[in-house]
Amino acid sequence: MPDHVEYEHVSGDYLERRRLKRGAAGWVLLAGLGVSYVISGDFAGWNFGLAQGGWGGLLIATALMATMYTCMVFGLAELAAALPVAGAGYGFARRALGPLGGFATGVAILIEYAIAPAAIAVFIGGYVETLGLFGLTNSWPVYLACFAIFVGVHLYGVGEALRLMAVITGVAVAALLAFVVGMIPRFSPGRLFDLAEGGGFLPFGFAGVLGALVYGIWFFLAVEGVPLAAEEARDPRRDMPRGILAAMLVLLLFAAAILVLAPGGAGAEALRASDNPLPAALRAAYGGDTVLARVVNYVGLAGLVASFFSIIFAYSRQLFALSRAGYLPRLLSRTGRRRTPYLALIVPGAIGFVLAAATRDGALLIDIAVFGAALSYVLMMVSHVVLRIREPDLERPYRTPGGAVTTSVALVLAVAAVVATFVVDRLAAGITAGIVVVALAYFWFHSRHHLVGAAPEEEFAAIARAEEDLS
Repeated sequence: MPDHVEYEHVSGDYLERRRLKRGAAGWVLLAGLGVSYVISGDFAGWNFGLAQGGWGGLLIATALMATMYTCMVFGLAELAAALPVAGAGYGFARRALGPLGGFATGVAILIEYAIAPAAIAVFIGGYVETLGLFGLTNSWPVYLACFAIFVGVHLYGVGEALRLMAVITGVAVAALLAFVVGMIPRFSPGRLFDLAEGGGFLPFGFAGVLGALVYGIWFFLAVEGVPLAAEEARDPRRDMPRGILAAMLVLLLFAAAILVLAPGGAGAEALRASDNPLPAALRAAYGGDTVLARVVNYVGLAGLVASFFSIIFAYSRQLFALSRAGYLPRLLSRTGRRRTPYLALIVPGAIGFVLAAATRDGALLIDIAVFGAALSYVLMMVSHVVLRIREPDLERPYRTPGGAVTTSVALVLAVAAVVATFVVDRLAAGITAGIVVVALAYFWFHSRHHLVGAAPEEEFAAIARAEEDLS
């Protein structure tokens, strides 16, 4: 990887015009942000893994991805406390792998978070049409309303946005708890294995496990975005580990409960192709529509909105950090009077609206986002291992249990996830790879000659180089 970069002089007020609002979030709001990123995956998407691997295949796939995310979150908790910058994964990789590795990681994360809202907007639009709300027969007004309203809230202020996210997420969590309680009396182990193609624990063999990996990811996808709020946390060295670990614990509990109780109460066959599996599970389990099914049906929309709303925050902070350091056009990192990066919020939002309206293909869009995520996981876990080996004396307010061994487990599983996403959707993988290649070409021919040494992520790297020279 080329380490040769050139820094340009910037004006004295450069960073002042690119300053976020500090102290806006404690660990509880950070934990809520982590749950909010992911919660839509509990309401829909995971169940398609039943068609790929049967219940047993999806169970193994989910257990593997739960292990990957748990190990990864431990590593990210350490990195976020040691290097608390808005660039998060890009910042970690910048210090460990150099400018090209850092930029590649940031691009992969940006693909995940910029594309995912477009996919979720498509799902929200389909949900609104299915419920018959507003008499819509085309969902583009829903896409426009989603981006306009929720980008607008983020523009108003980060504290207000995080608190509203917490409220919406709380409503969605209450619906999930009601679903779990309602399905317990209807659970029967035999329903887990009732696929029409054949019963048994692994009806499609171990190939089915590989196919189901992508859908096991949906229970946890995007929790790794919590460190993007590092510069807006009250005490990132303490709050970041507590927030991301608390979020992961909540997500593990919900994943286990839903994976067992939904197909165990309704049958795997009834849910394998459902776009709205939780209400479908309640109707199948109770033999018809119920008040609880209707409540979960409508509140499922809140779950989708929560993830959509929170991922807007994530893409804006990743774009803000890359732009502030000069890897992408610097104008995108300007912050307004309320200390929100307005162009980093608006530009990807406009692109997301166009993608949603033009494609109306949520599955393709989410597969692109998943491939970008899996690629970033590989690079972030490599970064943790490299920093543990190369910088053992780096101040680490929180240390990963098991150290580099833990994140090596996550690394191996992340590589498997990259392979799985390629197998499941080669078109999405090819599109993602194409975006990465174009971005790296931009870095090679332009941005590496125009970086900003005063950016926090670059300063961390400069400190590391100075310490190496002294030693």
